Amino acid sequence: MKLTTSTLAGALVLGFAGLLSQPAQAQTEIQWWHAMGGALGEWVNDLAKDFNATQTTYKIVPVFKGSYDEAMTAAIAAYRAGNAPHILQVFEVGTATMMASKGAIQPVAEVMKTAGVTFDPAAYVPAVAGYYTAPNGAMLSFPFNSSTTVFHYNKDAFKAAGLDPEKPPKTWSEVAEAAAKLKASGHACPFTTSWASWTQLESFSTWHNTEFATKANGMDGIDARLTFNSPLHVRHIENLANMAKKGEFVYKGRGNAADAVFVSGECAMMTGSSGLYGNIKRNAKFASGISTLPYYADVQGAPQNTVIGGASLWVMSGKKADEYKGVAQFFAFLSTPEQAAKSHKLTGYLPLTLASFELTEKSGFYKENPGTDVAVTQMIRKTTDKSRGIRLGNFVQIRTIIDEELEPVWSGKVAPKAALDTAVKRGNEQLERFQKANSR
Repeated sequence: MKLTTSTLAGALVLGFAGLLSQPAQAQTEIQWWHAMGGALGEWVNDLAKDFNATQTTYKIVPVFKGSYDEAMTAAIAAYRAGNAPHILQVFEVGTATMMASKGAIQPVAEVMKTAGVTFDPAAYVPAVAGYYTAPNGAMLSFPFNSSTTVFHYNKDAFKAAGLDPEKPPKTWSEVAEAAAKLKASGHACPFTTSWASWTQLESFSTWHNTEFATKANGMDGIDARLTFNSPLHVRHIENLANMAKKGEFVYKGRGNAADAVFVSGECAMMTGSSGLYGNIKRNAKFASGISTLPYYADVQGAPQNTVIGGASLWVMSGKKADEYKGVAQFFAFLSTPEQAAKSHKLTGYLPLTLASFELTEKSGFYKENPGTDVAVTQMIRKTTDKSRGIRLGNFVQIRTIIDEELEPVWSGKVAPKAALDTAVKRGNEQLERFQKANSR
């Protein structure tokens, strides 16, 4: 797996160096609203601190605004009130909404160009950069903390259950077998998942090269409609429901609620974000492993590639030219191979650029920390129209609908097919509203 990017890396470094050579002036504050708590919040604060130490012209001021939902809501209210931040971290499901808010945002490509910073989208991981790029080829937001879905497991729990800790389950049938053995050994929570829609329907779809929504999963138009109630999707949710009935799959709540119960050791296996790696490494009291997302071996074309998660940084409109220069300088700092590789190794998020991936690989990090390259290899596979990403309007609301409809399935109150049919129907109503609002 070799990716040569020395020319692009050099361009980024030169662009950053040029900015550093600018004459000193009165310090300008740049407000950065984010949704990173805990260890990741410390990482964000350190990024701002490290950047601020490189120069005296600009000062990045990170402000924690709660969850991704809460940060986005706060920013919309602030924009309407005329006091939006310069930089806003928005999770990937808010991308279509931000793209439609043309007056509220300043495309990152324009910000970098106006500031005179060398900026080449080809320097970034293709599957990530493409997700945040407009049809005309212009990158709209900065791909800050991109993740993908992976399989985390507790090696100590595997040993106690008589499972090989170096052979994690690769297929869903193997997950079920491992869960049964873990339960038999006395484990109260063999398997769980965070972000149920993202892991069990969205990435599940792209991993199996199966459509989640029409119009290339929304990438080719806002008139997309949901299709995740196919026989394959129903089969998968039925299997998870059966595991839940036997106590082998334990639902722990919406969003990333399951992260904490895996890190604490309560649950032995989970599907979730690659970005959980830093938290596990820092706080888990057990040996852990990372593997690829499970798949059904009898599905043609599987595994394909997983879908992007995490968030990007959007530049809000209405700011002064000098402030945008500070934003550009900060993004250039984050893009340097050394800084991007450091963040990748620390957090488990995908490497920001191809050069940072190459640098991490050369450092021996992946060999020393088995499994840390899983997220990268899952995302750099060749994509198809069914797997290159999912970008839908009102996606935040659609995910909430999916949670609402699946929760009765996990408790055995609603049949999987009925739940998925209802989720598709309600979700399509959201897509119709979005299409109507943005087709005027």
